[in-house]
Amino acid sequence: MSDHGTGPTGCVAVFVVTDIDASIDYYRDAMGFDVAFTYGEPTYFAGVCRGEVTLYLQLMSQTPRPPGGSWLCIFVGDVDAMHRELVESGAEILKEPASYPYGMREFNVEDPDGNTIIYGSPAEAHA
Repeated sequence: MSDHGTGPTGCVAVFVVTDIDASIDYYRDAMGFDVAFTYGEPTYFAGVCRGEVTLYLQLMSQTPRPPGGSWLCIFVGDVDAMHRELVESGAEILKEPASYPYGMREFNVEDPDGNTIIYGSPAEAHA
């Protein structure tokens, strides 16, 4: 099936958060993201980015969706190096790096609202 040049060109996940300022701080300080923008006075929407990954943060008062419970998978070149970096910066590690039969090496991180980011890379890169 051809989409004649009108197909998807990118994707951004939106995490609902209870305290947008605390979430921005966490993603910047513990997760290594840059703050791309903030919106609203006071802020109720923000974008953070790292490399080619962008994540939007939305204050829970601006949506019917509850905070937490969202998941995002981010692929990295070296999952163990990313794990070391995030441990050193104080990120909340849920699950340590492990290799899985489906061919990925992964670990999980949680933000203050219970949203989860899975960092992964092909397991054969770590064999």
